Amino acid sequence: MRQDVKLKGKLKGYTQTPLVLTALFGAMDVWMYVLNIKAGILGSVFVGIYFFVMLFVYWRNKPILMNELIDFATQYGTVQKRLLNEFEVPYAVMDATGKLLWMNRQFEALSEKNKGYHKSITTIFPQITRELMEKEDELELVVEREECVYRASVHKIHFTDILHESSSIELTEKVQYLQVIYLFDETQLTRYRIENQEMQMVPALVYIDNYDEVLDTVEEVKKSLLVALVDRKVTKFFASIDGLVKKTENDKYFVVFQHKYLEKMEEEKFSLLEDVKSIKVGNEMSVTLSMGIGYVGNDYTKNYEYSRMAIDLALGRGGDQVVVKTRDRISYFGGSNRQVDKSTRVKARVKALALREIMITRDKFFVMGHKIADIDSFGAAIGIYCAARQLGKKAQIVIDEVNTTLRPLKECFTPENGYPDDMFIPSQLALDEIDSHTALIVVDTNRPSYTECPNLLNRAKAIVVFDHHRQCEDVVKNAVLSYTEPYASSTCEMIAEVLQYFDEDIKLSTQEADAIYAGILIDTNNFVSKTGVRTFEAAAYLRRCGAEVTRVRKMLRNDMDAYKARAEAVRHAEVFHNMFAISVCPADNIESPTVACAQAANELLNIIGIKASFVLTEYHDRIYISARSIDEINVQLVMERLGGGGHMNSAGAQLTGCTLEDAKRTIENTLDEMIREGDIK
Repeated sequence: MRQDVKLKGKLKGYTQTPLVLTALFGAMDVWMYVLNIKAGILGSVFVGIYFFVMLFVYWRNKPILMNELIDFATQYGTVQKRLLNEFEVPYAVMDATGKLLWMNRQFEALSEKNKGYHKSITTIFPQITRELMEKEDELELVVEREECVYRASVHKIHFTDILHESSSIELTEKVQYLQVIYLFDETQLTRYRIENQEMQMVPALVYIDNYDEVLDTVEEVKKSLLVALVDRKVTKFFASIDGLVKKTENDKYFVVFQHKYLEKMEEEKFSLLEDVKSIKVGNEMSVTLSMGIGYVGNDYTKNYEYSRMAIDLALGRGGDQVVVKTRDRISYFGGSNRQVDKSTRVKARVKALALREIMITRDKFFVMGHKIADIDSFGAAIGIYCAARQLGKKAQIVIDEVNTTLRPLKECFTPENGYPDDMFIPSQLALDEIDSHTALIVVDTNRPSYTECPNLLNRAKAIVVFDHHRQCEDVVKNAVLSYTEPYASSTCEMIAEVLQYFDEDIKLSTQEADAIYAGILIDTNNFVSKTGVRTFEAAAYLRRCGAEVTRVRKMLRNDMDAYKARAEAVRHAEVFHNMFAISVCPADNIESPTVACAQAANELLNIIGIKASFVLTEYHDRIYISARSIDEINVQLVMERLGGGGHMNSAGAQLTGCTLEDAKRTIENTLDEMIREGDIK
């Protein structure tokens, strides 16, 4: 059979070159005949002898050469197969479906299978599925087996690349390739990587929320003892995780600890918060802490920046909580207690002066609240309008939709009462008219997506935010002035305080005072919830400006359809876990179902045993949820899990792409989950 093997290509040309040279010598011999016949005859004899000798050598050595080539190829293939079989890297060949065809010794030892094992690779490594292998020509992923970590590299070997000249094998459309897999042991590398990550330093900022307020309630001789006990609690907590604590101010600490302890603290939900509250040395109120932790990796400057952002977020949400901010997530822990009502007005005075400076440098102002504006956002916008008017500046309120509850208040601000025709403008007109000299003031919300016109935020060169809701990660960016106080009962309360410091000569008309007073009245449920000393002081100021309770009450009355809808929601309420009231408010024949929804949620709290109420209504292809509680359940934490927010005892959320029944089940599942995790007791 070896005689049938023929050479081709360069090797064939190389072996036949001596024979080809005979033709060259023959041509030279012809020329010799021309010059000399004897010389030509002698040349012919030489050429003949040369040709026969070369022909003999060619035919004599050709079989020997072919044998040597075939033996070399055979030995080379055997060596190659042996090397592949003894290859230190686990290696296997699979068909197009992932079925094992062949494996080397290292793969056999790793998988504890033999060469006769012809099942799918998924039976050994469940992470390597057929769908993944079919998706890409080259696949790399991390797999685990018996506490070892491997980097699996899967490659496709297409038959067209190796058999494109074959005339005896025909490829089908289904089977076009084989697959090979390499496994690289990265167990040690992964261990080192984890150890390196665990040892990275994480900065944290710890602030005492109510330092001055607590000390004011303690006897003079016990103040140092109280501070020492707080220091000891903080130091002992972080010393248990090998952390370093540095007290930077009387009420501030800077802490550094290793990253490996962060998960443990999260699982324990940062027990330091509750430990500090247990300190009692005659203080009437409990000490509360806020903590901001930031971590992105080896960039320690960035870690510190994130911790600063986290502590600002914790304080903006009312304190008594921990905020952990990483590159791709923000986690909240604690925050179940009511915010401390600050008695000092220093911050309000500073913000008022800052607002005045901003208004002096701008020519025009747009005031914008949230979608489906309520009385609080409307009253706060009226207060900003009054401040701009005091400086002789033009201010316009951006509002698209006026519901039945808001309409009686808005009708008080007409040209007949001395107000300009363009005092209220739609959002589209505001987008057309905004320029570099116009400032945008956002009231009663700090989330861009909740504003009346989110696109207006992108065009404004200067943004001011006034809000009383707790902050979340989705906040208005790049605000030149942000005044967010979660302890405040309403944005109208904050604006009423700002107006008192804005200008001593500022005057409010009766309808303006009524609008701001109505915002406080609604958000406090007639001064029943979230009220503090400053709430009544703001109300007293508005009363002095001409606000009349009877007139406001008449404007806030509901029509019969809305009252019936609220009654239906209360009548059909379902009690979940003997402490949650969940109901649906009908939206038929009601112009403002969201208002009736919130009123029904407040009504359900009057039932004995109900700790929190959740009322849903469908409006504009969305499910609106109003959540209310008195003091036992933090409904803000519940609504945040649904993408909403608010206050501890007054919050809400919006859901899309689901039915009312789906939304009810979502609320029930969320409550069950929070009870299991201990966030609701």
